[in-house]
Formats: sequence, structure tokens, C-alpha cells
Amino acid sequence: MQLLPLESIRKAAARLEGIIANHPLAYAPRLSKITNAQVYLKKENLQPTGAFKIRGAFNKIASLKEADSQNGTQILSQGVICASAGNHAQGVAFSAQHFQTRAVIVMPESTPLLKIMGTRAMGAEVVLVGNNYDEAYSHALTLAKEQNLHFIHPFADSEVIAGQGSIALEMIQEEPLDVLIVPIGGGGLISGIASVYKRLSPQTKIVGVNAKGANAMKTSFDTKKISNSHSVRTIADGIAVRDVNQSVFEYILQGVDCIVEVDDDEIASAILFLLEFQKLVAEGAGAAGVAALLHNKLQIEPTQKVGIVISGGNIDITMLNVIIERALLKSSRKMKFQVILIDKPGSLQKLTELLTKQGANIVFINYSRISTKLEYGDAIVEIALEIKGKEHKENVFQTLLKHQYVFHEIF
Repeated sequence: MQLLPLESIRKAAARLEGIIANHPLAYAPRLSKITNAQVYLKKENLQPTGAFKIRGAFNKIASLKEADSQNGTQILSQGVICASAGNHAQGVAFSAQHFQTRAVIVMPESTPLLKIMGTRAMGAEVVLVGNNYDEAYSHALTLAKEQNLHFIHPFADSEVIAGQGSIALEMIQEEPLDVLIVPIGGGGLISGIASVYKRLSPQTKIVGVNAKGANAMKTSFDTKKISNSHSVRTIADGIAVRDVNQSVFEYILQGVDCIVEVDDDEIASAILFLLEFQKLVAEGAGAAGVAALLHNKLQIEPTQKVGIVISGGNIDITMLNVIIERALLKSSRKMKFQVILIDKPGSLQKLTELLTKQGANIVFINYSRISTKLEYGDAIVEIALEIKGKEHKENVFQTLLKHQYVFHEIF
């Protein structure tokens, strides 16, 4: 199998004019300094639906519309259906609404509420089924047959891949990149991008990033043989794909130079990094490429130009809160602990004054005297502090020890 024809990707780009936002590559100064390279971000999280998936979905549905017009068929009028963890869903919903046709979206039950609400807001019918994408996919195929709906695959479709490849046509006109880092779930995005770069800029190294909890594509790529996962578990729900598609796998074998993997802690740190230093909200999949760079998953030579696709920004606000809280604890910018006090007037005041003298900002206190683990006459206090790093944290604990407090840290 050859890589996707450039002509089909150029046609997709033409169909997408006026629909998607072509955000220029953004120089990332902090990342560039850390890696001693020149790092540029492609902000697909700023698309109308919050992710790159609108490109492939719109191109596919537009091609169905053209086929109906040319052949006198009514494929599109019957409606469309897809299975998606969220971003493809919103792309299909947006496109179906644009072409005024019915859209049914089957999502895993664990899909973040933000993505469900966003899809419904575009007029689509949402059906929640299964624990992961693949179970939702199976149910969507059944519904497609029962209701005579046209199935829009999120990645194993040449028109969808062509739409995703339009990203590369934009990027390649701006900066000559030495390395391009792309998240991989099903592989449609990187297949489209590689189809452009391997023809127009073959010297650019194409690097895919898998989530460790959904790494079937990396395992398959490394062994050159498809090896599906039994299950997937990752905060990067946009790339939480269990099974490898044969046709997409062949594109990847031809167009991708290597695949690396990042774990959930590394992804979480990248989400926080983008939020703090780039002022960008990225979901887990969208931050995967930055995670790979931050955690030295690939060799970058000094002064190389590196592009990273920030594929989406539709992160559930509850998940974002958890990620921020855990990251603050891990980086010693926040600490939590429980301490035993004698339950008498002044005990809590004495403790808080001690912490204040250490320059720690108290952001949470919970005081309880009813725990069965306590001796009568004692109280247990849970405290959260804002601190200034590991040394500051150690000073706080040493002060508590010096004053003979019984305490333990909460992680």
C-alpha cells in the first residue's frame, strides 16, 4: 500500500477552506530553552470543535455530499453515524449540522461530560455504550445497519485521513522542520501528516507518541506485526485505542520513523506545563507530544527545528482539577499532612502560627475529634499548604518534628 495521494489531501484542504482555522506554528520559548532546540506548536486545540478531528470528519461528509450530487444518490440524506471518545464525535456532529443531515454518535460510557455536551449542542444524538472506543465502535456498526446510516470511521478511512493530512500542508509552508511529533491513537492523523511530509519534506523525521496505557500501535510498530491490547487505560482518552487497523498500520510502517510512549504522569505534567507556560488548555492526547519532549523520549539535536501537534483541548474540567492538584503535590508546590493535637484551646492556633513562621500558606484545614483512631482528648487535623519547593517542604517537616508533633504526609 502506498501513502495517501497528495492530490486527495489537497482536495481536502480546498473543501476545508473557510471551515477550519489555520493557526500558524507558534514558537514555544520555554520548551525551546529546555531542549536547546527550536520548538513550534501547531495549535489544533483552537479549532471550532476544540480538536483536529473536524478536518477529517468534514472532508468525509463533504465528499459524500459531492458523490450524491454527481451520481444522483442519497447516501448523505439517510444520516451518518460514528463511534468516538469525543473529538471525532464533535467533528461529525459539526459537519452533519453544516450539511443538514442526521448524526448519531456512539460514545464510551466513560467519555468526559464536556465532550458529550459539546456533541449534543451541535444537534447530534448521543448513545453511550461500552467501556472503551472499540466496544462503542462495535455497537455503532450494528446501529448503522439497523438504521441505514453511513458510518464515518474516525481514522480508517482515506477521506478522513486526507482531511487530517491538511494540517501538514499548512505546516510545511511555514517552517522547514527537522522533527515532527504527533500523537497516535488509531493513527489517522499521523498517516495523513506522513503522507505529505514523506513526499514534500522527506528529511523531516516523523515521530509518533502512544500513551503507555494504550500502546498497541507502538508494540505493533516495533515488531512490524499487529499486536492488539486486551484493554486500555489512560487519561489521554483521545488516543485510548485498543486495536490496530491493518490499512492504517501499513501507512504508519511506511511513513513514520519511530514511535515512543509516555505514561499518565508524564502526560499530566505536560498538560500543566502547557497551561502554565504556553497558556494553552490541552487534553491528554493533545499534550502527549510535549510530554515526550519534556521527558526525553527522543533524541533532539541542538538547534534542530521541532514541531509538535497539539491535537485537542477538550479536557474534562474535573480531570484538569485532579491533574493540577497532583502535579502541585508532586512538584512540592503544595503539601498535605495530618497531625495529632491535644484537643484544647490554643492547640490549633499554636500549630498555625508555627506554619506561618515557616512561610507556608495554609489553604485548607479540617479539624476532627471523632476518629476511632484517636485517643480520647486528642484531635486530628488535616492541613494543605502552598509551599516553595522540596527544601521548603523539608523545613516544614523538620519544624514539626522539632516541636514533637505526630504527623504523616498525605499523597
